[in-house]
Amino acid sequence: MFTDYSIQAVAINAIPLIFAITIHEAAHGYAARRLGDNTAYLMGRVSLNPAKHIDPIGTILIPLMLILSGSPFLVGYAKPVPVRFDRLRNPRIDSIWVALAGPGSNFIQALIWAVFLIGLHAFGVNERFLIAMSQAGVTWNIGLLVFNLFPLPPLDGGRILAGLLPLKQSLALGRLEPWGFFIVLGLVFTGIIGKLWMDPLMGFFKAIIYYMTWPIQMLL
Repeated sequence: MFTDYSIQAVAINAIPLIFAITIHEAAHGYAARRLGDNTAYLMGRVSLNPAKHIDPIGTILIPLMLILSGSPFLVGYAKPVPVRFDRLRNPRIDSIWVALAGPGSNFIQALIWAVFLIGLHAFGVNERFLIAMSQAGVTWNIGLLVFNLFPLPPLDGGRILAGLLPLKQSLALGRLEPWGFFIVLGLVFTGIIGKLWMDPLMGFFKAIIYYMTWPIQMLL
């Protein structure tokens, strides 16, 4: 949840959030290309240019409306990376890897920001802006990781679940996709996703990050 819309808070959160969204989307396209589908690459979507992934409604309009209305929630989405799953070498299995690539990139970024934060403390750097930005980097990336793993299409978790289910159940789940984002929004605003999904899983992944960086903490 993002509740501080001051200029300082926006500046602290902007860099890690832009990286988190951009690399997430580019990772989907990169994975698809490696697994046989060049669609995203040919459209210039395997790129670290944030402008390539901005959706006017999901990235700008919806968050802006929520900010102006004083909403305690800030949600939105980037432009989905186009993937032709039928062009993948093994569509059912490879579609899972393509979907996992985005959340996987967020986990790696969270780990990098955590190591950066440890380095700041270890070398006595007390610059509050860098410390706060590093903490935001960990939080935003874990938040995007967990949110996108929610098992409902069009989120990545829904595509992963569709790839794991038998064909009949997978097709039934796919029929929810046109309504998936609205269902997710409803679950967000009622607090269901926050309490039953986001909070426990974010705590779980933060614990993983902590234990993975523990040797570096001890070394430094």
